[in-house]
Amino acid sequence: QGQLVESGGGLVEPGGSLTLSCEASAIDFRTYDMRWYRQAPGKEREWVAEILTGGGGISNYADSVKARFTISRDNARNTAYLEMNDLKPEDTAVYVCGAHRFTNIREDYWGQGTQVTVSS
Repeated sequence: QGQLVESGGGLVEPGGSLTLSCEASAIDFRTYDMRWYRQAPGKEREWVAEILTGGGGISNYADSVKARFTISRDNARNTAYLEMNDLKPEDTAVYVCGAHRFTNIREDYWGQGTQVTVSS
């Protein structure tokens, strides 16, 4: 059974930076699209960013984080990253990573999440 474990969350002041990691195990990591989501208190889960499989590593971002967040992956380490810069209080949320693949069936794996709090 595949497993994803996030790390790197914490408390940071507005304007600060954090880098989240999502380490996968028991899946063929390089064949999964990796996505980051977040859920703030009282709000629905929001898609944040994705990085697709393939050598090009195509990435896409929600408008709310574009130009501030960067998603990347290291297939040799089975790990995806989310570098977050210029953090704002509205970025406060639990950040969850997801691994997604569709061959003849859909396969989705989710991490437990890591808390990011942006506050002075």
